[in-house]
Amino acid sequence: MEISIVLYIIGLALMIEGVLMIVPGVCALIYGESLMPYILTAAICLAIGIVLTRRRPESGFLFSREGYVATGLTWIALAFTGMLPFLFSGSTTSLADAVFETVSGYTTTGSSIFTSVEDLPKGILMWRSFMHWIGGMGILVFMLAIVPFSGGTQMNIMKAESPGPSISKIVPRAQDSAKILYQIYTVMTVGMMITLIVLRMPVFDAICITFGAAGTGGFSVLNAGCSTYTIAQQIVITVGMIAFGVNFSFYYFLLIRKFGMAFGMEEVRAYLLIILAAIGLISIDLMVGGVYESAPIAVKDAAFHVGSIITTTGYATTDCNVWPNLSQGILILLMFIGACAGSTGGGIKVSRILLMAKAYKRELAVALHPNIVKKVHMDGKAADENVLRNTGVYVFIYFVIFTVSVLIVSLDGFDWLTTFTSVAATFNNIGPGFGVVGTMGNFSSLSDLSKWVLSLDMLIGRLEIFPIMLLFVKNTWRRF
Repeated sequence: MEISIVLYIIGLALMIEGVLMIVPGVCALIYGESLMPYILTAAICLAIGIVLTRRRPESGFLFSREGYVATGLTWIALAFTGMLPFLFSGSTTSLADAVFETVSGYTTTGSSIFTSVEDLPKGILMWRSFMHWIGGMGILVFMLAIVPFSGGTQMNIMKAESPGPSISKIVPRAQDSAKILYQIYTVMTVGMMITLIVLRMPVFDAICITFGAAGTGGFSVLNAGCSTYTIAQQIVITVGMIAFGVNFSFYYFLLIRKFGMAFGMEEVRAYLLIILAAIGLISIDLMVGGVYESAPIAVKDAAFHVGSIITTTGYATTDCNVWPNLSQGILILLMFIGACAGSTGGGIKVSRILLMAKAYKRELAVALHPNIVKKVHMDGKAADENVLRNTGVYVFIYFVIFTVSVLIVSLDGFDWLTTFTSVAATFNNIGPGFGVVGTMGNFSSLSDLSKWVLSLDMLIGRLEIFPIMLLFVKNTWRRF
């Protein structure tokens, strides 16, 4: 283990976080609030960052192991420094609450411990939402776009931080891939923000809501969530959430006019079909169940919540606790499916679902014809057997961690729906669950133990298990 390069990466990330305190700081200045929470946090981040980067490692190269460790430790470090504005501003005095809120922000989960967000300072609200935008594409991917590293280092960081069963470069150089991703991400963000402002959403709300939708986060700036916004504004948010849940390679192929490759992506087609099917089923269920009398409103709310849940954003326009069991069941299923690989969304990912379904079909064929040689194909190409093996291992570990987390949170004594969905909502980086932690509730009533467990779940879910779990493996730290 080459610890010097790992510490150097952590130091750079903390320095970037310190500089990014300008955003909530400017917001606080505009609204006449104290700047001290952001100045102090920036000073601490920059001081630690300078110490860790005072000497650049000679090799400047991260192998796969160092890439995973650097990613895991960097996100943990960001959680414990990003929480400082909450403590310094007096928004909360609880360490567990501050860490939970910060991890929820960076991992684009959107689960909150605050019972009344409208009572929070504007600067804090901006910081909560801005963390979504930072964590959506990944702060290390952002760092790759602006800091030169050797090619292997760039690729090993992208593999550790980017969501999905596999990661490939859009263009030959990983740094150029990172730049392209952030350019697409930024343009889409600005486009949505301008659209909401044109539709007369308050500028502050438009910025925060866009940051949340772009990062598929979900922190709201109103106690009523998104229910008070106009229908047109809600439609824009719906489209935005779904758009940011698409694999960003799709947009790159569109930009370079390779339309066949873009629309030939099986994952994107499956993702959109799942969304349409879920909207149709829930809309019918809401109408038959008498929850809505107006079909257009039923479709609008169904589309909003389907888009919000499958992309793991977590915004809400109504209380889903009053929806029929079928509609709730579909939303819970979407929690696990998640968005596309290579997007800002969480969950297991549509690509993994497709790979597992195709692998299952192959095993059935092999059972019938033992001597058959059959490959699993994705987008017209044979899937790497290592990717299939990794997918199987990932899903197994995923459900082991999920089960253990449910058992620990159950010690709080809440009903089964609250307990189960609180873990599902945090592990899959969604935000709200059902019951006490539903769309109109929050996580404040959970014990500190549960909050620490769910905070770890959010990190494990966002980084897709391995970067965090490898920190607890003895061989990870050996020098060989």
